[in-house]
Formats: sequence, structure tokens, C-alpha cells
Amino acid sequence: MPEPPVRAPTRTAPQTAAGDGLPCAVAPALAQRLRMASAELTQRWLDRIAHRVAIDANRVFPTEELLDHVPVLIDGIADYLEDPSKSVGADGAVMAKAMELGALRHVQGFDAYQVLKEYEILGGILFTYLAGIAEEIPGECSRAELFACAHRVYRAISLVQQATTMEHLRRVTDKLAERDERLRSFHRTLAHELRNRIGAAAGAAELLESVELAQTEQRALAGVVARNVGTMRTTLEHLLELSRMDQSDMRQQRHVRLPRVAAEAARQLRDLARAHGVEVRLSPLPDVDVNAAAVELCLTNFIANGVKYSDAAKPARWVEVSGAVERGPGGAPEIVVRVRDNGLGVPEAQRAGLFGRFFRAHEHSAQLVEGTGLGLSIVLETVRALGGRAWAEFPDVGAEFAFSLPERRTGSVERRQD
Repeated sequence: MPEPPVRAPTRTAPQTAAGDGLPCAVAPALAQRLRMASAELTQRWLDRIAHRVAIDANRVFPTEELLDHVPVLIDGIADYLEDPSKSVGADGAVMAKAMELGALRHVQGFDAYQVLKEYEILGGILFTYLAGIAEEIPGECSRAELFACAHRVYRAISLVQQATTMEHLRRVTDKLAERDERLRSFHRTLAHELRNRIGAAAGAAELLESVELAQTEQRALAGVVARNVGTMRTTLEHLLELSRMDQSDMRQQRHVRLPRVAAEAARQLRDLARAHGVEVRLSPLPDVDVNAAAVELCLTNFIANGVKYSDAAKPARWVEVSGAVERGPGGAPEIVVRVRDNGLGVPEAQRAGLFGRFFRAHEHSAQLVEGTGLGLSIVLETVRALGGRAWAEFPDVGAEFAFSLPERRTGSVERRQD
């Protein structure tokens, strides 16, 4: 029995489907309908991604400029449907937009599954749309020709998906390589610092044992031993905390509400703050779950720095913790925690190196302030491991240190209104 005809437009030059050798008379009409419906199909895609992958709609395409990527991709698919002799890969504009989308998804913290999933959704939307309008196309063609059109659409989507995914994975690989290099450098610097600390403590201990010294000199040498051993202990405690930040073990981490973690960090530093005459204030914080160990580590470092570098000339000295859920640079929601103080601040010439390892901003007072110079670098490594950021800002008085972490449960809290 012959195949039932399907109405199609008058043929022009026959089109050859990639790999199957069959003409496809309906291709030009279907391609034109795709182009005309690109804005509508883009909105469908956006709605489906936000619904099925549980991604906030404003996060998927945070600006109109980025939303314009999708019609360009759909136009590229339509062009390939109409004329498969022009490869999608040869269209610089389409591939450039696909790669830009991969770069955007990397910045936004998408994983490879989410990138693949959104193209699976796009394919479903395009095939459903084309199936719905196929009967409206006048003319005749065979089922084999329609199958050839479907093959072209599938291949075009695959090529665009590949470009996006490869760019996303390339950036992930580069980030991992950069992180590995930072860790190797960190280990080398740490080993050098610990060797110096051990040498200083051992040298002072040998002098105490082998030389008759006055009591004042004995106390001075004992202080050298105590300070260096104390610094090494603090460093090792920080390293232990860092080892718990491993992403592969993230499900094992204890998650606690942010206000509770902040209160615990302030409690731990209560005696230090009292000794320096500093008031630690806790402003209202978003009631969201956070990684308890990571956030406590970051807050204790920031608060301790604010206390240690308080300005003794001020009658009222304070350190204030605040936070909100905000939109990050890529449009994704993130938890932002800020620690501000009215202390000595940071000299402008020293600001660029703040988050470097073993960095001390106030050289003139570094010997009087306990610490390793590792605190801020450890904060930076910690939040980066969790997909966040760390930075400093400098108001007219004092300093403000901040860190952010991704907020995965969108819509659960009130957003701060800018």
C-alpha cells in the first residue's frame, strides 16, 4: 500500500538531508515557521527550564541581551533544516552564541547535567511545535521526507548543544586546573612558613636549655616558643577545617540556619572582643541553611580581624555582622554575609594583597597582633570550594569584608530590594 501523501509547498531545488540522501520538500516551509515562532518558542523553553529543572526564571537568562541568544540558536536550527549543506558549525554567529551560553552557565554555577537538560527540553519543544504545524503545510511529501526533516532538526540541536557543553566543560576544566595550581602553591608556602616557625621555636628552646640567662631573657625566649607553637596550632586547625570543605563530601556536611552560625561565631570570640573593648553586633540575617563549618570559619576570621585591628583611639569600637540574599554577578541568587568594623581599616597600598597567603596589612602592628596571615586566604579558598566569592570594601571609616555562597533554594526567602 502506498504511503498517504502529506501536502507540501511547490518544490524548488531538492534539499538533501545529512546522511540519508532523501529530498525534503517541506523543509523550507517548516524552517520559515520556526523563524516566525522563535520568540514564542524561546518563552516556552524558558518556562519549561524554570519548571522542570527548578531554576529561577531570572537566573536562566538574567538580561534581555542574554535572552536574545535563543532566537539566534533557533534561527540557526531553522537554517540547517532548510539547507543542510550549510553546516551549523560553519555559522560563526550561531556557534558563538552557543559558546557564550556555555560560558554564562559556568558563571552561574550550572552543572553539566543542567546544560544537557535544557537542550533536551529545547528539542522536545521544537519537535512538538513542528509536529503540530505539519498538517498545516500545503503540498505533498512522503513520511521518509518528513523523517529526513526530523533528522536535520535533531542534528542541528546536537551540534549547538555540543558547542555549549564543550565551552562549559572547558571552563570547568580550566577552573579545576587553576585551583590545583593554587593548592600546590599554597602547600609550598605553608611548608616554608611552618619550617620557619619550627626553627624559631626550636632555636629558642635550645637557648633556654643550654645557656644561663637572666629571668627577663628566659621569659622573652619562652614567649618566642609560645607564639610560634600557638601560630602553628592555629594554622593546623584552619587546615583541618579546610579539609572538610571537599566538594565530594558535601552531602556529609552539617547544615545549620545562618543566624545560629553567626551567633556561635560571635560567642567564640566574646572574650577576645571584651579584651579589646569591641562590641560585636549581629544584624538580622536571612533564615537560610548554610554549611556550618564553612560559614563559621569565615565569620570567625572576619570578626577576629575586626577585633584585633580595632582603633584604640575611638571611645566606641564595634564589629557588625549583616547579610542578605542578593543577585550575584551572573544573575544567580546568593547568600551574602558582610562583616563591617570602625577600626584601623586597610591602607590603600596594601589592599590588593589582602587575600594573599601570610599577608599582614599593618606591618607596624603585626608583631603585636596574634595571627598567621593565612586567615583571609583560607576564607577565599573555602568559599571558592563552595562556589562562592570573597572580597573587601572600604568605607570612609574602618573596613567591610564579605563573602557569598550560592543560594540553591530560590523563592524561599525575601530578596533584598535594590
